[in-house]
Amino acid sequence: MKHTNWFDRLFPPVLDNGVLPCILERLEGTAARLNWKLADFDDHGTGHSETGCWSIKKEIGHLFDLEPLWYARALQIIEGRPRLLEADLSNRKTHEAPHDQVETALLISLFAAERTKLMDVFRQATELELEKSSLHPRLETPMRLIDLAFFIAEHDDHHLAKITSLLQQA
Repeated sequence: MKHTNWFDRLFPPVLDNGVLPCILERLEGTAARLNWKLADFDDHGTGHSETGCWSIKKEIGHLFDLEPLWYARALQIIEGRPRLLEADLSNRKTHEAPHDQVETALLISLFAAERTKLMDVFRQATELELEKSSLHPRLETPMRLIDLAFFIAEHDDHHLAKITSLLQQA
């Protein structure tokens, strides 16, 4: 099954802040889903794809690599910054990081620790902060915290689906 290119995706605003708790459950559950999905993964392999895509460990590492960006963007929205920090669309950090040499459990643990920091920001947001927005630099659309949370949850699922595909190829 072919994966949609991430950069082709559109993200309309989430209109109801009442669904934020459900989105946060998705975000908080990413590490648990990784652990479940990779319970039988041979940690000595990297889970490389035949198509030249990232390995399973690179996919996990990429999720970890982006946590500082998500955290910074959440704070920028809360602070009322007009424009969010731009992402490195080349994913240089992930390409250069030695994720394939790190144990899978450690990669997931590192990711989970960083995700906890982000979850604290989302869960401590006030009603006023939930209404603030900042412009997403690539999408050129305003994002509130709920929109950012949904964007991140979709990004997580995008890479979880890639990991599933790699596991099926093994």
